[in-house]
Amino acid sequence: MKSTTVRRVTLSIALTTALTGVAACSSAGSSGGSGKGDKAVHKGTTQVSPIAALRSAEKSTDSADSAKVESTTTMGAMMSMKADGVMGWADGLTGTMTITYTGGTMADTMRKTGSTSMQARYLPDAYYAKMSDTFAEQAGGKHWIRYAYDDLAKLGGSSGAYLKDQMQNTTPNQSVKLLLASGDVRKVGEESVRGEQTTHYSGTVDVADLATKSSNLSASQLTDLKKQLTAAGVSTEQIDIWVNGDDLLVKKAEKGELSTGTMSSTAYYSDYGVKVSAQEPPASDTADFKDLLKAQGAGGTTS
Repeated sequence: MKSTTVRRVTLSIALTTALTGVAACSSAGSSGGSGKGDKAVHKGTTQVSPIAALRSAEKSTDSADSAKVESTTTMGAMMSMKADGVMGWADGLTGTMTITYTGGTMADTMRKTGSTSMQARYLPDAYYAKMSDTFAEQAGGKHWIRYAYDDLAKLGGSSGAYLKDQMQNTTPNQSVKLLLASGDVRKVGEESVRGEQTTHYSGTVDVADLATKSSNLSASQLTDLKKQLTAAGVSTEQIDIWVNGDDLLVKKAEKGELSTGTMSSTAYYSDYGVKVSAQEPPASDTADFKDLLKAQGAGGTTS
């Protein structure tokens, strides 16, 4: 049945959007001043090695708790998308995002459901995607899809467990960790990003060689990073980050080869410490992903 096929693909798209949105957020930092008084503790430490500077940036960004997000992502011919909103990571990933597909096969599929844009809400135990009226007509009149992380871990096997881990534990300083793990960190120079003076760092991550690099990360951190990258189908990744005078990330750009094609992502963040308010959608307007799969006879698969 055509409507069922479109609905099933849309379920997978919304799920992919969840992970892609998190990847954009977790691999970037922020622009603008700090939202908290302790963010400038490292200000002025310009004459340090790239490794020392990035370790300071990792700590400062991790303790910032929240930021505004603006990102663009392309994944081969499958999709191109933009996202903006507010994300927090003080106690699990929380936030709200507006995600718009701007090209690729996913955008074509979303048009069939009545919209190429969707709202997303991230809560510590579940991710919610708001679909179009056309989708709601095929889902008992409900607009929101709820993806419980525990359900994803059970339904998706190792990939579901990976997604659950990303949604619950990812922080926005992942790019810094990857650069430290690469063993290939270099300072490019001083550059202005959206009117703010920053220091540009760059490096390349080779997943196959990750564990052998002198990275200043622990063995367990290297193992976890390699596992996550392998699960995402990443072989190599070029990472560039821009850090301001408060040791906070201003911009990140990533390019890599995935199992599904070439990926590129650029993100800007602002207003560290911004208030984050993400609430569960009304239960009367929410359908559970697991229940929708059962109703379609999809069993334990998420694709």
